[in-house]
Formats: sequence, C-alpha cells, structure tokens
Amino acid sequence: MNANHDRRLKQIGIDRLVRLEWLEKTASLFLAGNEAADVGAILKADLKKCFQTKETTVRGSIDKTITVLLKVWTRVPMELQPLRNSGLELLKSRPRPDRVAVHWGMIMAVYPFWAAVGEQAGRLLTLQGSVAAAHVQRRLRERYGERETVSRRVRYVLRSYVDWGVLNESGAKGVYEAGRSLTIDDSQLVAWLTEASLRATINRSGPLRELLNSPSLFPFRLQSFQAETLVAICPRMELLRHGLDDELVMLRKHPASEN
Repeated sequence: MNANHDRRLKQIGIDRLVRLEWLEKTASLFLAGNEAADVGAILKADLKKCFQTKETTVRGSIDKTITVLLKVWTRVPMELQPLRNSGLELLKSRPRPDRVAVHWGMIMAVYPFWAAVGEQAGRLLTLQGSVAAAHVQRRLRERYGERETVSRRVRYVLRSYVDWGVLNESGAKGVYEAGRSLTIDDSQLVAWLTEASLRATINRSGPLRELLNSPSLFPFRLQSFQAETLVAICPRMELLRHGLDDELVMLRKHPASEN
C-alpha cells in the first residue's frame, strides 16, 4: 500500500478539465448499481456533446476525461476503496454543498496533484486575496519538475476550480479571486475529509489542527472537533498525543483495519 501511495503522490494524473457535474453523474450512476464499464459507456454518450469538434483528437479527449472520472469513483485504487465506499454513503444523504466537499476529498485522495494545486491557491488567497496562475505553476514546477506539462495541468485544475465555483475569474488574465466558501459542521464529513487529506499527504499523518485548516481545503470551513470524536467515527485513523494540545492523527498501518 505504501508503494501505491508514494506512486500516486509523484504522479500528476489530471490532464483534463474536471467538471463538478460530471463527477456528480459518475457517482450517481455507480450508486444506482451500474458496473464501471456501463458507467463509462453512459458518460461517453452523455458527454459527447461537450467535446464536439472537427478535430480528430476529440475521441482521445473524451476518453481521457472519462478515465479520470472513473478513477475517482468507480475504478478506484484498492487502498482507497474503503474511503470511496464511505464517500458514496455520504453522497446518498447529504445536500449539494456537502456533496461538493465529498467530491473534492475523493479527487484529492486519488489525485494528490489536485490537493497540491489547492494548497498553493489556498495560501495565496490567505496572503493576498487572489491567485495568480503563474505563481502556482512556478511552485508546482519546483515540486514536480520544470516541465511545460506541469504548467498546463495546473491550468486544468484551476479552471476546474472555477467550474466548481470555488474560484472566480478576475479582470486580469491568469488571476483568480475567491469563490464560494462552504461551512462543514457535520462530524462524519469532517472525519472523512480528514482521512482524505491524510491520503493526499506524504507522511500519512499530521496535527489535526493543521489538517482541518489545510490550504488544500480552502473552499471549506471545517468545524473543529476533538480528535477522539473523529477517530471514533473513522476506524481507518488513529490518534497519537504529543502533549495536552498536540493531537496527531494518522492512518492505521494495517490493511485489515481499513476494511
């Protein structure tokens, strides 16, 4: 599991615009009992109109988009299937704002690059109230390598954030402003997002306070809960204490505890 985790962290993965409505449809189709192959076929038929072009590359574009969508909710890496299953349960009964948080948590767990872009965007919003794509691209190239591919895929993620409504276009090219901010006060969802955040990090552990206030979750305002509460909700996490006020949560090491 650690090898797969490390591999996901090093990969960029997302090379397409990921619309929120497409993820909603993917999860809904899977919840309705469709197999992954059937979900893919339905998505291909429904999304075809979004990829209408005279260029011959359209087939590759739609196929790559569907690959991303399926990997988030249907063809999920094995170590993330318990998280996915819990996420699907949350989607069943939560209002749309909460579902946005579930989709965000799942895509950042499957594609940590999404969280890496979010971390930089969140920091910039806190520091200066806006996000310059060039700044995010520069920081991500430092981490993933000096490649044009990195810059291009940062643009895809930032455009996806705009589609989700969590960033807005500004008057300046390549500069974004804060979009909607959603308050999450459901302890089950906060626990689930905490686990999703851990699965997008290198150490698979972290101080609870930092996880709840992570810049990678910049569109959300998570209510603070005691670590004991969150760990009791999510059996795939455990608590380590370092002093009275230092609560460290981490993913359990043994796969059996994640079933």
